[in-house]
Amino acid sequence: MVFQRAKHLKGEVTVPGDKSISHRAVMFGSLAKGTTEVTNFLQGADCLSTIDCFRKMGIKIDNTPERILIHGNGLHGLSAPIDILDVGNSGTTARLISGILAAQSFESALTGDASIKKRPMRRIMKPLSMMGADIVSINGNDCAPLRIMGAPLHGIHYHSEVASAQVKSSVLLAGMYADGITQVTEPTLSRNHSEIMLNYFGATVRTENTTASIEPEPVLTGQKVNVPGDISSAAYFIAAGLIVPDSEILIKNVGVNPTRDGILKVAIAMGGDITLFNIRNEGEPTADILVKSSSLHGITIEGDIIPTLIDELPVINVMAACAEGTTVIKDAAELKVKESNRIDVMVKYLSAMGCDISGTQDGMIIQGGKALHGALVDSHMDHRIAMSFSVAALAADGMTEISGSECVTISYPDFFGDLLKLTR
Repeated sequence: MVFQRAKHLKGEVTVPGDKSISHRAVMFGSLAKGTTEVTNFLQGADCLSTIDCFRKMGIKIDNTPERILIHGNGLHGLSAPIDILDVGNSGTTARLISGILAAQSFESALTGDASIKKRPMRRIMKPLSMMGADIVSINGNDCAPLRIMGAPLHGIHYHSEVASAQVKSSVLLAGMYADGITQVTEPTLSRNHSEIMLNYFGATVRTENTTASIEPEPVLTGQKVNVPGDISSAAYFIAAGLIVPDSEILIKNVGVNPTRDGILKVAIAMGGDITLFNIRNEGEPTADILVKSSSLHGITIEGDIIPTLIDELPVINVMAACAEGTTVIKDAAELKVKESNRIDVMVKYLSAMGCDISGTQDGMIIQGGKALHGALVDSHMDHRIAMSFSVAALAADGMTEISGSECVTISYPDFFGDLLKLTR
Protein backbone atom coordinates (compact mmCIF):
# COMPACT_ATOMS: atom_id res chain seq x y z
CA MET A 1 0.00 0.00 0.00
CA VAL A 2 1.12 3.55 -0.81
CA PHE A 3 -0.07 6.57 1.18
CA GLN A 4 0.39 10.33 1.12
CA ARG A 5 -0.56 13.26 3.32
CA ALA A 6 -4.31 13.77 3.93
CA LYS A 7 -5.87 17.23 3.85
CA HIS A 8 -8.42 16.15 6.41
CA LEU A 9 -10.31 13.12 7.73
CA LYS A 10 -14.08 13.40 8.10
CA GLY A 11 -16.93 10.96 8.56
CA GLU A 12 -18.13 7.96 10.53
CA VAL A 13 -16.57 4.55 10.86
CA THR A 14 -17.68 1.34 12.55
CA VAL A 15 -14.71 -0.84 13.44
CA PRO A 16 -14.91 -4.66 13.43
CA GLY A 17 -15.80 -6.68 16.48
CA ASP A 18 -13.32 -6.96 19.31
CA LYS A 19 -10.71 -9.61 18.57
CA SER A 20 -10.24 -10.70 22.19
CA ILE A 21 -13.98 -11.10 22.77
CA SER A 22 -14.53 -12.88 19.44
CA HIS A 23 -11.88 -15.49 20.32
CA ARG A 24 -13.41 -16.11 23.73
CA ALA A 25 -16.97 -16.37 22.42
CA VAL A 26 -15.93 -19.27 20.17
CA MET A 27 -13.92 -21.01 22.89
CA PHE A 28 -16.49 -20.69 25.67
CA GLY A 29 -19.37 -21.45 23.32
CA SER A 30 -17.61 -24.65 22.29
CA LEU A 31 -17.36 -25.72 25.95
CA ALA A 32 -20.94 -24.77 26.73
CA LYS A 33 -24.07 -26.91 26.48
CA GLY A 34 -26.37 -25.74 23.72
CA THR A 35 -25.96 -23.16 20.98
CA THR A 36 -24.12 -19.87 21.30
CA GLU A 37 -25.01 -17.09 18.84
CA VAL A 38 -22.34 -14.47 18.20
CA THR A 39 -23.07 -11.27 16.27
CA ASN A 40 -20.53 -8.68 15.09
CA PHE A 41 -17.89 -11.40 15.18
CA LEU A 42 -14.47 -10.35 13.88
CA GLN A 43 -13.95 -12.16 10.57
CA GLY A 44 -10.18 -11.70 10.78
CA ALA A 45 -7.59 -14.40 10.20
CA ASP A 46 -6.79 -14.80 13.91
CA CYS A 47 -10.38 -15.47 14.96
CA LEU A 48 -10.94 -17.79 12.00
CA SER A 49 -7.97 -19.80 13.29
CA THR A 50 -9.82 -20.28 16.57
CA ILE A 51 -12.90 -21.53 14.72
CA ASP A 52 -10.75 -23.93 12.71
CA CYS A 53 -9.11 -25.37 15.84
CA PHE A 54 -12.43 -26.12 17.55
CA ARG A 55 -13.93 -27.58 14.39
CA LYS A 56 -10.99 -30.00 14.36
CA MET A 57 -12.05 -31.06 17.86
CA GLY A 58 -15.58 -31.96 16.80
CA ILE A 59 -17.44 -28.70 17.38
CA LYS A 60 -20.00 -27.74 14.73
CA ILE A 61 -19.66 -24.03 13.97
CA ASP A 62 -21.79 -22.24 11.37
CA ASN A 63 -20.12 -19.08 10.09
CA THR A 64 -22.37 -16.69 8.17
CA PRO A 65 -22.03 -12.94 7.53
CA GLU A 66 -24.87 -12.27 9.99
CA ARG A 67 -23.83 -14.48 12.90
CA ILE A 68 -21.72 -17.33 14.20
CA LEU A 69 -23.57 -20.31 15.63
CA ILE A 70 -21.48 -22.54 17.90
CA HIS A 71 -23.07 -25.86 18.78
CA GLY A 72 -21.32 -26.60 22.03
CA ASN A 73 -20.72 -30.09 23.42
CA GLY A 74 -20.18 -29.13 27.06
CA LEU A 75 -17.06 -28.85 29.18
CA HIS A 76 -15.96 -32.41 28.46
CA GLY A 77 -17.30 -32.64 24.91
CA LEU A 78 -14.18 -32.05 22.82
CA SER A 79 -12.80 -34.93 20.78
CA ALA A 80 -9.23 -35.70 19.74
CA PRO A 81 -8.30 -33.35 16.90
CA ILE A 82 -8.30 -34.85 13.44
CA ASP A 83 -5.14 -32.89 12.57
CA ILE A 84 -2.50 -30.66 14.14
CA LEU A 85 -4.09 -27.48 15.51
CA ASP A 86 -2.79 -24.51 13.52
CA VAL A 87 -3.33 -21.17 15.27
CA GLY A 88 -1.89 -19.13 12.38
CA ASN A 89 -0.67 -15.79 13.75
CA SER A 90 -2.81 -15.84 16.88
CA GLY A 91 -1.03 -15.76 20.21
CA THR A 92 -4.41 -15.55 21.96
CA THR A 93 -5.55 -18.81 20.38
CA ALA A 94 -2.26 -20.54 21.16
CA ARG A 95 -2.11 -19.59 24.82
CA LEU A 96 -5.78 -19.87 25.76
CA ILE A 97 -6.42 -23.14 23.96
CA SER A 98 -3.37 -24.66 25.67
CA GLY A 99 -5.14 -24.26 29.02
CA ILE A 100 -8.12 -26.18 27.66
CA LEU A 101 -6.06 -28.88 25.94
CA ALA A 102 -4.01 -29.51 29.09
CA ALA A 103 -7.02 -31.15 30.74
CA GLN A 104 -8.40 -33.24 27.89
CA SER A 105 -8.36 -37.02 27.63
CA PHE A 106 -6.34 -36.97 24.42
CA GLU A 107 -3.03 -35.85 23.00
CA SER A 108 -2.83 -32.80 20.74
CA ALA A 109 -0.22 -30.80 18.87
CA LEU A 110 -0.32 -27.07 18.27
CA THR A 111 1.60 -24.99 15.74
CA GLY A 112 1.37 -21.63 13.96
CA ASP A 113 3.08 -19.34 11.49
CA ALA A 114 6.72 -18.21 11.62
CA SER A 115 5.87 -15.40 14.07
CA ILE A 116 4.08 -17.71 16.50
CA LYS A 117 7.04 -20.08 16.47
CA LYS A 118 9.16 -17.28 17.93
CA ARG A 119 6.76 -16.06 20.60
CA PRO A 120 7.34 -17.14 24.23
CA MET A 121 5.15 -19.98 25.43
CA ARG A 122 7.07 -20.65 28.62
CA ARG A 123 4.81 -18.11 30.31
CA ILE A 124 1.85 -20.52 30.01
CA MET A 125 3.81 -23.77 30.05
CA LYS A 126 5.13 -23.01 33.55
CA PRO A 127 1.80 -22.54 35.38
CA LEU A 128 0.07 -25.30 33.43
CA SER A 129 2.88 -27.69 34.35
CA MET A 130 2.49 -26.63 37.99
CA MET A 131 -1.15 -27.75 37.68
CA GLY A 132 -0.03 -31.17 36.44
CA ALA A 133 -0.13 -30.60 32.69
CA ASP A 134 2.12 -32.52 30.31
CA ILE A 135 3.08 -29.80 27.83
CA VAL A 136 6.38 -29.60 25.97
CA SER A 137 7.96 -27.44 23.29
CA ILE A 138 8.73 -29.87 20.46
CA ASN A 139 11.85 -27.94 19.43
CA GLY A 140 12.96 -27.43 23.03
CA ASN A 141 13.00 -23.62 22.75
CA ASP A 142 9.88 -22.84 24.85
CA CYS A 143 8.01 -21.86 21.68
CA ALA A 144 5.51 -23.56 19.40
CA PRO A 145 5.05 -26.15 18.10
CA LEU A 146 3.77 -27.65 21.34
CA ARG A 147 2.79 -31.19 22.25
CA ILE A 148 0.10 -31.44 24.92
CA MET A 149 -0.87 -34.72 26.53
CA GLY A 150 -4.07 -34.23 28.52
CA ALA A 151 -3.73 -34.98 32.23
CA PRO A 152 -5.66 -34.56 35.52
CA LEU A 153 -5.10 -31.04 36.85
CA HIS A 154 -5.14 -29.57 40.34
CA GLY A 155 -5.90 -26.04 41.44
CA ILE A 156 -3.06 -23.66 42.24
CA HIS A 157 -2.55 -20.03 43.21
CA TYR A 158 -0.27 -18.73 40.48
CA HIS A 159 1.61 -15.45 40.86
CA SER A 160 2.23 -14.31 37.28
CA GLU A 161 5.42 -12.43 36.54
CA VAL A 162 3.67 -10.39 33.82
CA ALA A 163 0.29 -8.70 33.59
CA SER A 164 -1.02 -10.78 30.72
CA ALA A 165 -4.65 -11.61 29.95
CA GLN A 166 -3.44 -14.54 27.87
CA VAL A 167 -1.53 -16.08 30.78
CA LYS A 168 -4.35 -15.39 33.22
CA SER A 169 -6.98 -16.80 30.87
CA SER A 170 -4.96 -19.92 30.06
CA VAL A 171 -4.67 -20.76 33.75
CA LEU A 172 -8.33 -19.97 34.51
CA LEU A 173 -9.49 -22.15 31.62
CA ALA A 174 -7.35 -25.02 32.89
CA GLY A 175 -8.81 -24.30 36.31
CA MET A 176 -12.28 -25.28 35.06
CA TYR A 177 -10.98 -28.86 34.94
CA ALA A 178 -8.93 -28.79 38.16
CA ASP A 179 -9.66 -30.53 41.47
CA GLY A 180 -10.04 -27.27 43.40
CA ILE A 181 -10.17 -23.51 43.12
CA THR A 182 -7.56 -21.94 40.82
CA GLN A 183 -6.27 -18.42 41.40
CA VAL A 184 -4.07 -16.09 39.36
CA THR A 185 -2.49 -12.96 40.82
CA GLU A 186 -0.95 -10.41 38.43
CA PRO A 187 1.44 -7.53 39.17
CA THR A 188 -1.19 -5.18 37.68
CA LEU A 189 -4.64 -5.89 36.29
CA SER A 190 -4.74 -7.05 32.67
CA ARG A 191 -7.83 -7.04 30.43
CA ASN A 192 -10.70 -8.95 32.03
CA HIS A 193 -12.77 -10.18 29.09
CA SER A 194 -12.37 -13.82 30.16
CA GLU A 195 -13.66 -13.15 33.66
CA ILE A 196 -16.70 -11.23 32.39
CA MET A 197 -17.63 -13.78 29.72
CA LEU A 198 -16.99 -16.89 31.81
CA ASN A 199 -19.41 -15.57 34.43
CA TYR A 200 -21.91 -14.76 31.67
CA PHE A 201 -21.74 -18.36 30.46
CA GLY A 202 -22.30 -19.71 33.98
CA ALA A 203 -18.88 -20.15 35.58
CA THR A 204 -18.05 -18.74 38.99
CA VAL A 205 -15.15 -16.32 38.60
CA ARG A 206 -14.30 -13.83 41.32
CA THR A 207 -11.91 -10.90 41.17
CA GLU A 208 -10.32 -9.16 44.12
CA ASN A 209 -7.72 -6.49 43.38
CA THR A 210 -5.38 -8.20 40.86
CA THR A 211 -6.36 -11.78 41.77
CA ALA A 212 -8.90 -13.76 39.75
CA SER A 213 -10.20 -17.15 40.89
CA ILE A 214 -12.39 -19.80 39.28
CA GLU A 215 -14.32 -22.72 40.74
CA PRO A 216 -13.91 -26.10 39.00
CA GLU A 217 -16.40 -28.01 36.85
CA PRO A 218 -18.75 -25.16 35.90
CA VAL A 219 -21.78 -25.94 33.76
CA LEU A 220 -21.49 -23.47 30.87
CA THR A 221 -24.65 -22.73 28.90
CA GLY A 222 -24.87 -21.36 25.38
CA GLN A 223 -25.55 -17.61 25.20
CA LYS A 224 -26.12 -14.73 22.81
CA VAL A 225 -22.98 -12.57 22.48
CA ASN A 226 -22.99 -9.23 20.65
CA VAL A 227 -19.33 -8.31 20.23
CA PRO A 228 -18.54 -4.57 20.65
CA GLY A 229 -16.17 -2.84 18.26
CA ASP A 230 -12.48 -3.37 19.00
CA ILE A 231 -10.85 -0.38 20.69
CA SER A 232 -7.49 -1.61 19.39
CA SER A 233 -8.84 -1.12 15.85
CA ALA A 234 -10.47 2.18 16.80
CA ALA A 235 -7.09 3.42 18.06
CA TYR A 236 -5.85 4.10 14.52
CA PHE A 237 -8.79 6.36 13.77
CA ILE A 238 -8.40 8.06 17.15
CA ALA A 239 -4.76 8.81 16.39
CA ALA A 240 -5.43 9.84 12.79
CA GLY A 241 -8.24 12.16 13.79
CA LEU A 242 -6.02 13.88 16.35
CA ILE A 243 -2.93 14.43 14.16
CA VAL A 244 -4.42 15.22 10.72
CA PRO A 245 -5.56 18.88 10.58
CA ASP A 246 -9.23 19.80 10.08
CA SER A 247 -10.44 16.30 11.03
CA GLU A 248 -13.54 15.05 12.80
CA ILE A 249 -14.26 11.32 13.06
CA LEU A 250 -17.12 9.53 14.82
CA ILE A 251 -16.18 5.93 15.69
CA LYS A 252 -19.32 3.97 16.53
CA ASN A 253 -19.98 1.07 18.92
CA VAL A 254 -16.53 0.76 20.49
CA GLY A 255 -15.82 -1.36 23.56
CA VAL A 256 -14.49 0.90 26.34
CA ASN A 257 -13.76 -1.69 29.02
CA PRO A 258 -11.61 0.09 31.64
CA THR A 259 -8.95 -2.63 31.33
CA ARG A 260 -8.62 -1.68 27.64
CA ASP A 261 -9.23 2.09 27.43
CA GLY A 262 -5.71 3.34 28.11
CA ILE A 263 -5.54 4.82 24.58
CA LEU A 264 -8.37 7.20 25.51
CA LYS A 265 -6.72 8.25 28.77
CA VAL A 266 -3.38 8.87 27.04
CA ALA A 267 -4.91 10.76 24.12
CA ILE A 268 -6.80 13.07 26.49
CA ALA A 269 -3.71 13.55 28.68
CA MET A 270 -1.80 14.60 25.53
CA GLY A 271 -4.42 17.27 24.83
CA GLY A 272 -6.69 15.29 22.52
CA ASP A 273 -10.26 16.45 21.88
CA ILE A 274 -12.20 13.24 22.53
CA THR A 275 -15.84 12.89 23.59
CA LEU A 276 -17.78 9.72 24.40
CA PHE A 277 -21.47 9.49 23.48
CA ASN A 278 -24.19 6.87 23.84
CA ILE A 279 -22.43 5.07 26.67
CA ARG A 280 -24.07 1.74 27.55
CA ASN A 281 -23.23 -1.53 29.26
CA GLU A 282 -24.36 -4.93 28.02
CA GLY A 283 -21.77 -6.98 29.88
CA GLU A 284 -19.01 -5.01 28.19
CA PRO A 285 -19.18 -1.18 28.32
CA THR A 286 -19.58 0.39 24.87
CA ALA A 287 -19.65 3.95 23.49
CA ASP A 288 -19.41 6.08 20.37
CA ILE A 289 -16.18 8.11 20.25
CA LEU A 290 -15.93 11.56 18.62
CA VAL A 291 -12.38 12.65 17.77
CA LYS A 292 -11.31 16.10 16.52
CA SER A 293 -7.94 17.48 15.39
CA SER A 294 -5.87 18.61 18.36
CA SER A 295 -2.56 20.14 19.33
CA LEU A 296 -0.89 17.34 21.24
CA HIS A 297 1.94 17.53 23.77
CA GLY A 298 4.30 14.91 25.10
CA ILE A 299 3.70 12.97 28.33
CA THR A 300 5.20 10.05 30.25
CA ILE A 301 3.38 6.73 29.88
CA GLU A 302 4.29 4.08 32.46
CA GLY A 303 3.12 1.77 35.22
CA ASP A 304 -0.36 0.31 35.61
CA ILE A 305 -1.74 1.91 32.45
CA ILE A 306 0.61 -0.08 30.18
CA PRO A 307 -1.41 -3.35 30.16
CA THR A 308 -4.51 -1.34 29.16
CA LEU A 309 -2.86 -0.07 25.96
CA ILE A 310 -0.05 -2.48 25.12
CA ASP A 311 -1.39 -3.16 21.62
CA GLU A 312 -1.94 0.54 20.98
CA LEU A 313 1.60 1.67 21.82
CA PRO A 314 2.81 1.60 18.18
CA VAL A 315 0.18 4.12 17.10
CA ILE A 316 0.73 6.10 20.32
CA ASN A 317 4.32 6.44 19.08
CA VAL A 318 2.91 8.07 15.96
CA MET A 319 0.84 10.48 18.05
CA ALA A 320 3.96 11.31 20.07
CA ALA A 321 5.95 11.99 16.90
CA CYS A 322 3.35 14.61 15.93
CA ALA A 323 3.12 16.13 19.43
CA GLU A 324 5.17 19.00 20.82
CA GLY A 325 7.72 18.05 23.45
CA THR A 326 8.96 14.73 24.76
CA THR A 327 7.00 11.53 25.24
CA VAL A 328 8.58 8.79 27.36
CA ILE A 329 7.20 5.24 27.33
CA LYS A 330 8.35 2.91 30.12
CA ASP A 331 7.48 -0.56 31.48
CA ALA A 332 6.64 -1.84 27.99
CA ALA A 333 9.26 -4.54 27.45
CA GLU A 334 6.35 -6.79 26.41
CA LEU A 335 6.52 -4.99 23.03
CA LYS A 336 9.63 -7.02 22.23
CA VAL A 337 7.72 -10.32 22.12
CA LYS A 338 4.67 -9.35 20.07
CA GLU A 339 4.22 -10.26 16.38
CA SER A 340 7.45 -8.33 15.86
CA ASN A 341 9.88 -6.55 18.20
CA ARG A 342 7.72 -3.44 18.16
CA ILE A 343 10.28 -1.30 19.95
CA ASP A 344 12.94 -1.93 17.30
CA VAL A 345 10.53 -1.70 14.36
CA MET A 346 8.88 1.55 15.46
CA VAL A 347 12.24 3.16 16.19
CA LYS A 348 13.68 2.11 12.82
CA TYR A 349 10.87 3.33 10.62
CA LEU A 350 9.74 6.41 12.54
CA SER A 351 13.40 7.46 12.39
CA ALA A 352 13.30 6.86 8.63
CA MET A 353 10.33 9.25 8.48
CA GLY A 354 12.29 11.97 10.28
CA CYS A 355 11.18 11.44 13.88
CA ASP A 356 13.65 11.84 16.74
CA ILE A 357 13.00 8.54 18.54
CA SER A 358 15.24 6.21 20.50
CA GLY A 359 14.57 2.81 22.00
CA THR A 360 15.19 1.82 25.60
CA GLN A 361 15.16 -1.53 27.37
CA ASP A 362 11.45 -1.18 28.13
CA GLY A 363 10.10 1.46 25.79
CA MET A 364 10.91 4.55 23.77
CA ILE A 365 11.75 8.24 24.06
CA ILE A 366 10.18 10.41 21.35
CA GLN A 367 11.15 14.04 20.81
CA GLY A 368 8.05 15.22 19.00
CA GLY A 369 7.32 18.10 16.67
CA LYS A 370 9.64 17.35 13.78
CA ALA A 371 8.06 17.26 10.33
CA LEU A 372 7.60 13.71 9.06
CA HIS A 373 8.31 12.65 5.52
CA GLY A 374 7.48 9.55 3.51
CA ALA A 375 9.58 6.40 3.68
CA LEU A 376 9.63 2.75 2.68
CA VAL A 377 8.32 0.74 5.65
CA ASP A 378 8.51 -3.02 6.14
CA SER A 379 5.56 -4.16 8.26
CA HIS A 380 7.42 -7.30 9.37
CA MET A 381 4.00 -8.90 8.75
CA ASP A 382 2.79 -7.26 11.96
CA HIS A 383 -0.73 -5.88 11.51
CA ARG A 384 -0.33 -3.19 14.17
CA ILE A 385 2.88 -1.94 12.56
CA ALA A 386 1.23 -1.73 9.14
CA MET A 387 -1.79 0.17 10.47
CA SER A 388 0.31 2.52 12.61
CA PHE A 389 2.49 3.61 9.71
CA SER A 390 -0.51 4.13 7.45
CA VAL A 391 -1.67 6.67 10.05
CA ALA A 392 1.78 8.27 10.21
CA ALA A 393 1.78 8.54 6.40
CA LEU A 394 -1.38 10.67 6.49
CA ALA A 395 0.55 13.32 8.46
CA ALA A 396 3.80 13.10 6.46
CA ASP A 397 5.09 14.86 3.35
CA GLY A 398 5.62 12.75 0.25
CA MET A 399 4.80 9.12 -0.31
CA THR A 400 4.99 6.27 2.21
CA GLU A 401 5.03 2.70 0.97
CA ILE A 402 4.21 -0.13 3.38
CA SER A 403 5.34 -3.59 2.31
CA GLY A 404 3.55 -6.63 3.68
CA SER A 405 0.44 -4.52 4.26
CA GLU A 406 -1.81 -7.53 3.61
CA CYS A 407 -1.15 -8.61 7.20
CA VAL A 408 -3.94 -6.26 8.37
CA THR A 409 -6.36 -9.09 7.53
CA ILE A 410 -5.30 -10.62 10.85
CA SER A 411 -7.47 -8.14 12.77
CA TYR A 412 -9.13 -5.70 10.34
CA PRO A 413 -9.62 -6.91 6.74
CA ASP A 414 -11.28 -3.64 5.56
CA PHE A 415 -8.94 -1.25 7.37
CA PHE A 416 -7.37 0.49 4.39
CA GLY A 417 -10.71 1.01 2.69
CA ASP A 418 -12.28 2.45 5.85
CA LEU A 419 -9.31 4.77 6.40
CA LEU A 420 -9.19 6.08 2.84
CA LYS A 421 -12.95 6.79 2.81
CA LEU A 422 -12.34 9.42 5.49
CA THR A 423 -9.90 11.30 3.22
CA ARG A 424 -12.52 12.08 0.56
